[in-house]
Amino acid sequence: MSSYIPERAMFIFAHPDDIEFSVAGTAAKWAKHGSEVTYVVLTDGNVGSHDPDMTREQIGQIRRKEQAAAAKVAGAANCLFLGYDDGSLEPTLALRKQLVKLIRQHRPNAVVCGDPNMYFRGERLNHPDHRAAARAALDAVFPACEMRLLYPEFEAEGIQPHKVNFVLITTDQELNHFEDISESIDTKLKALYEHRSQLGDVDYSDRMRERASTIGKKVGLAYAEAFRRFTVTPLPIPQEEVIQ
Repeated sequence: MSSYIPERAMFIFAHPDDIEFSVAGTAAKWAKHGSEVTYVVLTDGNVGSHDPDMTREQIGQIRRKEQAAAAKVAGAANCLFLGYDDGSLEPTLALRKQLVKLIRQHRPNAVVCGDPNMYFRGERLNHPDHRAAARAALDAVFPACEMRLLYPEFEAEGIQPHKVNFVLITTDQELNHFEDISESIDTKLKALYEHRSQLGDVDYSDRMRERASTIGKKVGLAYAEAFRRFTVTPLPIPQEEVIQ
């Protein structure tokens, strides 16, 4: 558990609704307590429909609007879309460069992403885009975004290298960090329900609360989200003392 609230945070995920299903409780809590939260959504989720009358362009536009609305509910300051196609995301050098630029521009203290090694979670198979997004995020965080001689054209634009303090990976392996989302679970659910094209008439409230409650019970909290957290660049000592 931790009382640390990053001054700036960036959430990098593959699809619209990935953040809401996994880590929006943390995003909403941090935003409520003054963090400048930036969402980076790599694809438009433009194959996310079984409607025979729906086109890729239509569903992509719908899902962008839904994600922007969900980000607003959570209090995110920015919601950025990179516009890659759903279902074919790869952790390319071009994508890494885009993410490095965004990290250097927004200068997050904490970056939140998925697990690049997760092929399945419980009884569910994991989407390959999730792994690709996670790998691209981690490769951008370290060491790329802090290396001055990498992408010198950014420095020429006045965009300076940046060292991230923490990376939080949403996973079920080797958990070492739990965010108390008791105050933000309702906001998380409200944000999730902006994704009407994906949820339809299904009510996810009970199962989402049950999942957060199960995680929270491990550390004595009503509701929590769990991470494997890495320290990339330690905070200055006066601030680091608040990390538990």
